[in-house]
Amino acid sequence: MNVDAFIQRFGAGLEVMAEMPLPQARRAYDKLCRTFTPPDPDGMRVEDSVMACVRVRRFIPQPSTPGAILFIHGGGFTIGSVDSHHGTAASLAQAFNREVVSVNYRLAPEVDYPAMLAECRTVLEAIQPSALVGDSAGGRLAMDLANSVSDAPPLGLIYPPVGELSLACLGKDAPLLSRSDILSIRAQCPAIIATERDRSPPASCIEILTVEHDPLTRPIEAAVAEWRLKGASIGYRCAPQMVHGALHAQSQLAEMGSAWQAFCQALKKRLKP
Repeated sequence: MNVDAFIQRFGAGLEVMAEMPLPQARRAYDKLCRTFTPPDPDGMRVEDSVMACVRVRRFIPQPSTPGAILFIHGGGFTIGSVDSHHGTAASLAQAFNREVVSVNYRLAPEVDYPAMLAECRTVLEAIQPSALVGDSAGGRLAMDLANSVSDAPPLGLIYPPVGELSLACLGKDAPLLSRSDILSIRAQCPAIIATERDRSPPASCIEILTVEHDPLTRPIEAAVAEWRLKGASIGYRCAPQMVHGALHAQSQLAEMGSAWQAFCQALKKRLKP
């Protein structure tokens, strides 16, 4: 598959969702994302469970290295689940050969952003992860979670919303995610605006993956430059030609798959034995 085919297929699914009531749209989004998900790796055990009243999905390679990874899914804070990001979490577990715990936090408008963050913190405290990874909205949650602990584990971020999220800061419109989309998400969850929080790095060790065509890439790159000046160790890579959401199809898009594997290997090297 090339990126144009992905954009057409994923975009068509999003257009259909736009006409649906939210509960139905959420189910459609999960189904859409799963159409790009490869079979689970051989030997991978997958379990749905509950940790301190928070639903999670556990991806456990056989055998596996001790020290779980906490994964927080994206979806604009209103959609997305452990189902939509099943493939990403499974790929993460395979790349690290460690258990990955994916959090099925509740979404807006049923709960506000602090409640989402509290559920993710509950799982963090339960598993004491060796790394914290999040994509898109999940990356924002991962950053704020890391900011809330005194000794954050290595942080892996895939195209997260960073900083003010204003028109002056964002990059150009791109397929699957426009500047107006981001402003709408900001209005739905105003607590994600991190103008002050993001002046300091959320962790001392960070790996970041962005894509070439995404309004969020410009503010991320500005933050990376500022965080490096403040002493954070940051690895950064941008997948050429790719768009926001392409991580779902990383097994079928060569540029995204290559960047994803490089991101995983770089973050893996940062983990303590």
